[in-house]
Amino acid sequence: MNNDLLKHCGYVAIVGRPNVGKSTLLNRILGQKISITTRKPQTTRHQILGIKSTEGAQVIYVDTPGLHTGSKKAMNRYMNKAAASVINDVDVVVFVVDSLRWLDDDEAILEKLKDIKVPVILALNKLDKLQDRDKLLPYIKQLSERMTFKEIIPISATSGENIEALESTVTALLPASPAFFPEDQVTDKSERFIAAELVREKLMMRLGEEIPYSITVEIEQFKLENKVLHIHALIWVERDNQKSIVIGKDGEMLKAVGKQARIEMESMFEKKVFLKLWVKVKDKWADDERALQNLGYTE
Repeated sequence: MNNDLLKHCGYVAIVGRPNVGKSTLLNRILGQKISITTRKPQTTRHQILGIKSTEGAQVIYVDTPGLHTGSKKAMNRYMNKAAASVINDVDVVVFVVDSLRWLDDDEAILEKLKDIKVPVILALNKLDKLQDRDKLLPYIKQLSERMTFKEIIPISATSGENIEALESTVTALLPASPAFFPEDQVTDKSERFIAAELVREKLMMRLGEEIPYSITVEIEQFKLENKVLHIHALIWVERDNQKSIVIGKDGEMLKAVGKQARIEMESMFEKKVFLKLWVKVKDKWADDERALQNLGYTE
């Protein structure tokens, strides 16, 4: 596939504020889980490629962290830079917003998109949660006056409604080009990266509001022995009291997180998994540029 000229091939950035469903959209398009998803904002911290190859086309979607204002930590600066840097290097941008819910962060992203040269498709997500669809047309008209979008498409990343229409619109805008990736490749991320993300996802789902943003996961060992994947994951937190919460009474929280992550890893990697988790404290790692680089937060 790489040597043949495809009718449509290119890069598509999925951008939007935190928690609008960008990762859910990518997973829906690919038909499998690549990006972790939780109900908490700022779940995605890295650019993640999702590659969809079909007859005559290869679309490389770039899932980005949610662009946001207000927080000054080094982690937040990294996430905003990772999201903003991609919009000038793609062929199409899909700007995902919440149906009928426009916030200051949406406005800030819109201002960035007004300066770019590539077509922007506005995807109004969470259509499945919209009680009164009669409100949709006036809202679309209002948004169309803010910027010249190539298309405005209401979708539901959760239910799949209108996703095919979105994909068709995106694909038609891509140039002719040889494929960039083998047709059976679905992401640029390694199994090691995905393992770390799955542990972090389970932690975010189980912990309260503040602690998930003080957590990162580092894979210290990832090796296959006798058809069993041995994975050792180190969970970093910023304070001692966070460590005790992550471990839980008699280690119950850590055991539950480990069990959930292991089950999903076995399904995803199609191998038996032996997963060990540790928790350590690294003071203010999320506001330390060098610590972030050492933990894999690099461009």
